[in-house]
Amino acid sequence: MVIATLTIRKRTMMKFKTPLLAIAALSLLSACQDGGVETGSAPQNSLTTSQLPIWVSQIDSDTMIGTPKIVDCTLSGGAKTECVSFTLKPQPASFEIGPWCPRNISDGPDASGIWLNDGKVYDADGQFIQNLASFYGDDNWQLFDPATGKINVTDTQLSCEAAARPDVDPAYQNHCVECQISYLPDGTSLTYVIPLTPELAPNISSRVDHGGVGVTFSGARLDASAPLEAILSAYTIAAFDDCGGHINPNVGYHIHAVTEADCLINVKSESDHAPQIGVAMDGYALHRRFNSDGQDPADLDVCRGHATESLAYHYHANDPGANAILPCHTGQTGCALDEDGVCDASASVRRGPPPGAGGGRPPRPEGRRP
Repeated sequence: MVIATLTIRKRTMMKFKTPLLAIAALSLLSACQDGGVETGSAPQNSLTTSQLPIWVSQIDSDTMIGTPKIVDCTLSGGAKTECVSFTLKPQPASFEIGPWCPRNISDGPDASGIWLNDGKVYDADGQFIQNLASFYGDDNWQLFDPATGKINVTDTQLSCEAAARPDVDPAYQNHCVECQISYLPDGTSLTYVIPLTPELAPNISSRVDHGGVGVTFSGARLDASAPLEAILSAYTIAAFDDCGGHINPNVGYHIHAVTEADCLINVKSESDHAPQIGVAMDGYALHRRFNSDGQDPADLDVCRGHATESLAYHYHANDPGANAILPCHTGQTGCALDEDGVCDASASVRRGPPPGAGGGRPPRPEGRRP
């Protein structure tokens, strides 16, 4: 059996555009951290509706629709508070998305995306597709024409929608599932409602809910775990691109694994600490996985969060092979809305302890709010 292993490829079509506001924000970041308030306590200087957190200005302005605003919201744990509401396009403007599915078993990694299995990341190239029956030990896998090497790909809107649903149309079993942004209706967007000041969750959920993990500064949605078991049960592969993302007809482009590919806008926080790449749905900062020494921080809690002497409580992205950017949120989460509505995240959240955590939750985050 030949197993395709991950090859990190440098993207040649990058077109990062750092927002002007982000430049100013960087100079203010240290002052914000020094003058913040302790997590979980009443703010020393209450925010007004004319003030927005610095992280808002770090989101790529070319992906933003309209102007962020402060709104009333109800968080997943029932807390009624103020949130930042902002709307993003269904595709980040700062990098080229794709490719996903190879078209022939002769296609190499540069024409293909990646796949996750048992904690590892693989190039989903032609060779990988060719060897799926051996890889999964099941002869029912047959995604390509043995005579021509052509791979079955959902390359139309109809086939995408039929294969991307939970009950995969039997006609599209043994396909590499790929959708395009062009299949989404014009004007598609998502509005994110994230707390101004994080509120500790009364219980830590055993999963990340439908609102997702958070948002990157590139404007890409960070989503909950991909339903790999359901995908594989239909003999399909819903390949991710090198950035760990793919498209579905409901939310557009979204990321399931933060890889080492150079896709995300980074904001340096301190010389040896992993850079910040975005914000989680509970308002805490989200950083890359590794510090400059190439290691995970040693003191991460069950949700992969911690605080340092110079940084407020924040998260570090998980190993991309884990299929869980974050295992859970420490704070109460806001909403991801398909229209500009009122956020009540408490309406649909199911609570429970994380697996193996014995019903506990991470230690109360010390330090200051982001």
